[in-house]
Amino acid sequence: MKTLTFLGDSLDCIRDFPDGMKQAAGYQLHRVQCGEMPNDFKIMTTVGSGVVEIRLKDETGIYRVMYVAKFGDAVYVLHAFQKKTQRTAKPDLDVAKRRYLALIQELNHG
Repeated sequence: MKTLTFLGDSLDCIRDFPDGMKQAAGYQLHRVQCGEMPNDFKIMTTVGSGVVEIRLKDETGIYRVMYVAKFGDAVYVLHAFQKKTQRTAKPDLDVAKRRYLALIQELNHG
């Protein structure tokens, strides 16, 4: 099973989700740790190669968790947030991209 590594404030963001969405995010991330894909996801090549967005929704709103699992034995959670509009907000995409690029640099230069 892959380990989970939360980048930046991504863990705090998930902890701020409503209880049901927090549990759903945890379940979907566990699936990814076990080598499976989330039940509802979107490939986010605009953020980076191998980045996947877990899509969660209930009566409280729409939530997203972006991760990359293609590097070694870890799942790196880049960003988590509640969507306010149909499109993913540019600031959320920018946070995920910035963390993705920092991760690549760290992995390459250890």
